[in-house]
Amino acid sequence: MKRVLVLLNARAGTLLDAGGSRVVAEIEAALKPRSEAVDIRLLQPQQLHGTIAQAALGPHDAVVVGGGDGSLSAAAAAFAASDKVLGVLPFGTMNLLARDLGIPRDLHEAIAALATARPRRIDLATINGRPFHTLSGLGFFSQMARAREEVRDHPLGRFAGVMLAWALALRRTGPFTADIVVEGRRQQVRALAVLVTSNRFAADWLRPRLDEGLLELHLVEDEGALTKLKASAALLTGAWRDELGVRSVTARDITITSRRRHTSASTDGERIRERIPLRYRSLPGALTVLSVAHDDALSVK
Repeated sequence: MKRVLVLLNARAGTLLDAGGSRVVAEIEAALKPRSEAVDIRLLQPQQLHGTIAQAALGPHDAVVVGGGDGSLSAAAAAFAASDKVLGVLPFGTMNLLARDLGIPRDLHEAIAALATARPRRIDLATINGRPFHTLSGLGFFSQMARAREEVRDHPLGRFAGVMLAWALALRRTGPFTADIVVEGRRQQVRALAVLVTSNRFAADWLRPRLDEGLLELHLVEDEGALTKLKASAALLTGAWRDELGVRSVTARDITITSRRRHTSASTDGERIRERIPLRYRSLPGALTVLSVAHDDALSVK
């Protein structure tokens, strides 16, 4: 990496706890010996997405984003199919992409890991033409994103906040009817939750590979209160592979339609009002990222 731009959410709890000036000094110490120039900016949350979009047109070879999955989704969309390299510092709640790339949750370990990370090409997916890096969900997943925002920074800690969000989402989730078209095959369902992921997840919400060129659809149909309880718990913990109430299928394109004109979808943790039909597509090899996960199949040649 010759010229590196580092964009940090100045209001992120991870950064505030560690001290902004100390984090900046630590990043400089880690990246400067391996780069010609390092530009580090502390930004207010409302500035972050706009600055990411501007960085797509800037002179830097690599852009490191310190934020949650939503900020990284904005970066993935901005840098898709470009020659920019995206680096990740996990400042969010779930940090799914960071985990898949082998970036440690601990901030100091993450900074050290970035200094030796390698560029790798990974897949993205799109919803109605907009790229995202990990997942997009309807029903229970959209309600879960809403509830997480409401209980953010819970005084009893992260685990208590997640459990409260799950209870709120479970109470608010109701069935909806949708037509799901998977590579030309149509099925009408009455669902509680629909999740579309870029590539396949294993246990504990980890993707063994990020370059399969696939989408995976996970569907929870409305089959009563017990199914709703068990399936939502399995989806929350990542144990859905063993849950009979969750059906999964792989594809390269998926379309979801209903009688509604709009719906709320949680895409990479951001709850966004989307126009129906929802069209999901796989974008193989669309993004270059800095990764410490040891998978030679993902390495940029």
